[in-house]
Amino acid sequence: MSQQTVVPAVHRLAQARAEENFPVALRVLPGRYRRHLIAVYGYARYVDDVGDEPLAPGVDRIAELDRVEADLRALYAGRTASHPVVRALAPTVAECGLPLDALVRLVEANRVDQRVTRYPTFAQLVEYCTLSANPVGELVLHVFGQAGPTQGKLSDRVCTALQLIEHLQDVAEDHRRGRIYLPAEDLDRFGVDEGDLSRPAATRPLRELIAFEAERAGAWLDAGAPLVSALRGWARVAVSGYLAGGRATLDALAAADHDPLRTAVRPRRRRVLRRWASATVRSAG
Repeated sequence: MSQQTVVPAVHRLAQARAEENFPVALRVLPGRYRRHLIAVYGYARYVDDVGDEPLAPGVDRIAELDRVEADLRALYAGRTASHPVVRALAPTVAECGLPLDALVRLVEANRVDQRVTRYPTFAQLVEYCTLSANPVGELVLHVFGQAGPTQGKLSDRVCTALQLIEHLQDVAEDHRRGRIYLPAEDLDRFGVDEGDLSRPAATRPLRELIAFEAERAGAWLDAGAPLVSALRGWARVAVSGYLAGGRATLDALAAADHDPLRTAVRPRRRRVLRRWASATVRSAG
């Protein structure tokens, strides 16, 4: 991919950050943390865009993902990164000791997206999240210097939950791309046909399915919530914000009667802040 192709994608990051359910880097955080979190987000967002968004004519998604991974490995081997996105991440890699494996798993998640468009079971969807979501939490913990076994397990729960919630929001968008992240076993259980995902509004069975999946995602989020208490200082503040965004999005889904087809489901900023303040008070107690 040429430099000219990369630049528009990098410029899109500001818009993408505004669309997230949670604050990527809270303004109250010290500058060094904000800088590193934005670098991690920029990398993850770019790799995700390569897997999802329209690219310049003739650009091969797999080839570009391969290029990113090759440049990452070069960086970790002590060579200078040539890819702009990897080069922007290099200071954070050096200062925070980011694990190469976590960065590569995000690349692999987007390779998987090119060949896997359906998930028969919930367990298989969760396994996909170990590539697409959990590495982000691992990287965040390294940014704050608090990556331990206990924190890692709880972070995986939170990140999987946030990914599941995002899938529920984006049912219509994902279907237009030819992908379905609702487990086939659950579609069958609730009597939902794939064609129902292209309707202008959700049928009652689909709304019941979305409500079921939302409840399950909420349980995963609750299971990971002790992560906040397992952290200290600014890490606790930041992760509380991520949890708040997930819970506020579940609130927004419920307010929309679990119909993500009729309108875009996005949490209100005020609701996120209220949830964040509540989580902060509970963890302090």
